[in-house]
Amino acid sequence: MVTTERPPHRLRAWMLEGLSDMGKAGGHTGPHAEPEPPHQGQRWWRVMCLTGVDYFSTLGYQPGIAALAAGLLSPVATIVLVIVTLAGALPVYRRVAEESPHGEGSIAMLERLLSFWQGKLFVLTLLGFAATDFLITITLSAADASTHLVQNPHLTSALHDKQLLITLLLVALLGAVFLKGFLEAIGVAVALVGVYLTLNVVVVITGLWHVVTAGHVVTDWSSALTAEHGNVFVVIGVALIVFPKLALGLSGFETGVAVMPHVRGDAGDTEEHPAGRIRDTKKLLTTAALIMSCFLIATSFITTVLIPEKEFKTGGQANGRALAYLAHEYLGSAFGTVYDISTIAILWFAGASAMAGLLNLMPRYLPRYGMAPHWARAVRPMVIVFTLVAFLVTWVFDANVDKQGGAYATGVLVLISSAAIAVTIAAHKAGQRGWTIGFAVISAVFLYTTVVNVIERPDGVKIGACFIAGIVLVSLLSRLARAFELRVTQVQLDDMAERFIRDMSHRRIRFIANKPGLRDKAEYRDKIEQIRIDNDIPMTEDFVFAEVTVTDPSEFEAGLTVRGEVLHGRYRVLTLEHSSISNALAALLLHVRDMTGCTPHIYFEWTEGTPFANFLRFFLFGQGEVAPVTREVLRLAEPNRARRPRVHTG
Repeated sequence: MVTTERPPHRLRAWMLEGLSDMGKAGGHTGPHAEPEPPHQGQRWWRVMCLTGVDYFSTLGYQPGIAALAAGLLSPVATIVLVIVTLAGALPVYRRVAEESPHGEGSIAMLERLLSFWQGKLFVLTLLGFAATDFLITITLSAADASTHLVQNPHLTSALHDKQLLITLLLVALLGAVFLKGFLEAIGVAVALVGVYLTLNVVVVITGLWHVVTAGHVVTDWSSALTAEHGNVFVVIGVALIVFPKLALGLSGFETGVAVMPHVRGDAGDTEEHPAGRIRDTKKLLTTAALIMSCFLIATSFITTVLIPEKEFKTGGQANGRALAYLAHEYLGSAFGTVYDISTIAILWFAGASAMAGLLNLMPRYLPRYGMAPHWARAVRPMVIVFTLVAFLVTWVFDANVDKQGGAYATGVLVLISSAAIAVTIAAHKAGQRGWTIGFAVISAVFLYTTVVNVIERPDGVKIGACFIAGIVLVSLLSRLARAFELRVTQVQLDDMAERFIRDMSHRRIRFIANKPGLRDKAEYRDKIEQIRIDNDIPMTEDFVFAEVTVTDPSEFEAGLTVRGEVLHGRYRVLTLEHSSISNALAALLLHVRDMTGCTPHIYFEWTEGTPFANFLRFFLFGQGEVAPVTREVLRLAEPNRARRPRVHTG
């Protein structure tokens, strides 16, 4: 096929550098270098640090948000959260690692359960919440990094009231790095996580030492807790109700599964059976969950009992930086500044990890659905789009960590709930009754947590709905714009079909497009007679029928298998299966032309109905007014009119 392209403009060439067919097998799917060769990769604990820049960095703001949300109940509610993490989220994602060992995650598991448009719309909805999760990770992390910078004692006076500007600059810097070209460096993640966790260990030990040496703080806290909530059973009951507000501490599991392809595994692993990778990913998930659980309990306890309640509120010195407050208070300004720098670095890198996650996630689905513009397969245009959206979110939330907590928690909880439902269905299909019941209970817990979070903090579902609406709208517009593309990836003919075409190549190749009905002798005899009359074709010319059965009309690209058969002893019929009749016929004609060197002809009858109704039938169900659409697909696929197959309609 010959096409003529104009030399690209320098800016356009730079923007679209690395453009590839992400939806096709082997296509590059993100901003990173090409995937590592089979059986290569990194040790699981190093890859855990890549997850950790997202997961562990939440310690920068989680204790402060927990104290604001749960007050004196924060340590008890955090214990409930840890139980849900270890007994709920961890088993769910260990199962996700088994079911989806190539990094697709729970969305791919659910995608396999549904077909047609309802499956596509369901995935788009989950992508909306995933976009909420990742984008709020970028903006929330940048906002908290700017909080640590602005409230550092050495910089407070100089940077007062400039938090929004600093946050926007951090987001812009993140976008600039990705425009230049960003390779996810596991070595950098290991260094950042190692330093950050070490500093947090020092802060926690120091905090616990002050709690022990000043024993009255625990007594004061327990007395205030009892006075406010009554006996211990009431405290536990209220903590069970309050813990959904602390759902930020559950973030990181979806990222943990997404980085699976980087895990080395065993030498004997194959892409079909990566047993070592699955085992080591389970180690990764378990170790990260245990480390984070210990930090969550310890930090929520020391911050609650050591920091005055007023300091957690907006304008307070511990707002969004509770552990940094303790670092400055008990370890001095020098250590506190080092802690601030470490926190800012890991929070910024968490944003980078989230941006990489977005750039990897969207191309995994949208191009395959035909729901992404051509330029969306390139990294740089998408970086600009996501950066602009992050600017908007930062401005709407005024770079406030507390205000973004609800939106972040909603995205996290929806993804975890969908993962729990996916593994419940997987266990049921596998006939594992015990696991099915267990995962069903976990699903109910996460669904309850999600509903409570949405009711109490509706901002999360509102912004999630905005992302969903935006993704669905852009996706449908893109699908409309690409409706007439040739969407057949390959054509395979069986022996009989190939024999028909070889025989016709010695004379004029004529096909009749036929919508199969009863497939009796009268149907084919009458069809040939009608085509001869409409197009004034001599009786000496013969035809081969082409019949297309529509499979899943929501699929954008698919291969085409053509089978030949002889019906009623005389009528040669090619049967095709594809998501679109017009695309299947156009691909068949182009393949026959290339195979024989002859120009094939195809004959249609006009379809009854209005053009608009027929276009909707074509767009949604792959049918409709086939003749003009087939001609349009051929026109776009073959610009050279002399080589284009002929379409006749009578």
